[in-house]
Amino acid sequence: MVNLSGNLLYTAFILYIIATVLFAGSIKDKRNQKKGQNRWAQLGLIVSIIGFLAHLGYFITRWIAAGHAPVSNMFEFITFFGMSLVGAFIVIYFLYKTPLLGLFTMPVALLLIAYASMFPRDISPLIPALQSHWLYIHVTTTAIGQAVLSISFVAGILYLVKSVDQTKSSKRTFWLEVVMFGLTWTLGYIIISTSFSVMDYQAEFNWIDKEGKEATLEYAMPALTGPHEGELITAGKFEPIVEVPAIINAKKLNTVIWSFGAGIILYLLFRLIFRKRIAAAIQPIARKVNLDLVDEIGYRSVLIGFPIFSLGGLVFAMIWAQIAWTRFWGWDPKEVWALITFLFYAAFLHLRLSKGWHGEKSAWLAVIGFIIIMFNLVAVNLVIAGLHSYAGS
Repeated sequence: MVNLSGNLLYTAFILYIIATVLFAGSIKDKRNQKKGQNRWAQLGLIVSIIGFLAHLGYFITRWIAAGHAPVSNMFEFITFFGMSLVGAFIVIYFLYKTPLLGLFTMPVALLLIAYASMFPRDISPLIPALQSHWLYIHVTTTAIGQAVLSISFVAGILYLVKSVDQTKSSKRTFWLEVVMFGLTWTLGYIIISTSFSVMDYQAEFNWIDKEGKEATLEYAMPALTGPHEGELITAGKFEPIVEVPAIINAKKLNTVIWSFGAGIILYLLFRLIFRKRIAAAIQPIARKVNLDLVDEIGYRSVLIGFPIFSLGGLVFAMIWAQIAWTRFWGWDPKEVWALITFLFYAAFLHLRLSKGWHGEKSAWLAVIGFIIIMFNLVAVNLVIAGLHSYAGS
């Protein structure tokens, strides 16, 4: 059953790649159009639906194999997040018939699945804190809410790529390119992590932790930064260039350096190929975008996703916290960032409805909101210690 689950996820990944190509083809093909669709777009939608069903099959078969909802660690949660994103896109596509939304959404889903593959995939028993039906209710509702909110990010990127003038340098072009670099950095991290994973790179160190105790640390990438008083015990592996103090997590710092370096190299490679900013290079793809329609998609995504996230990320979370930890709220880092996310999107809706922040302002807010979601997903789970640290295992 576990093998079947893995094969279904791999199938979904391949189908999402094919769907991306088909949606790209729909931009050029103007034949047989009907309400913004053509044959390429229709095929892209069909392949997306089949991929989503395969992804759903992965979720169901893994649930059967594990005996509990597969959302208890980073691999499972992010793959479910990616599935929810594709599901949200399919629903919105039927409402607005916008193929270009698929061209920009599918790569985000692919990045999420690829990123999830960097984490351990083994099925393990639930720790006591997770042995509750509220696991299914709280985590899945939160993921679905975040996925719908992420559609506003895709719509926001589309709006900004079309509306920002790329012929001259400005703060708007700079910050849009920063966003593009962020996406490139993520892709660079996935490529470098996958490369070392395929090579089965492992290096172990004996080191002295911040409490002065001897410990063992395993690296999955060559150690540019070594642990405090570290001794490499794996023969033939790369010796660290610099040793960092015990208060700094040398392994995570090493991963950041490798991913940042890979992101810079990949970004410079794109710049060399296109000979212009990435946003400027993809702007011709968005030249036919209806800005009013994209703005409405972004707004309605927040309008739908915000109450779903609020239920899952705050209301259901507090109920479960009361059951598991006998308190509704404890200022755990994950709780704090869930509150920040809630307040940000509440401010988004307030500024749009009361202050008239439509169009480009709304698009920038959608991009910032997605950055907050990603920070909550990555940094809070993996870097900041708290009661939710188990999610990074």
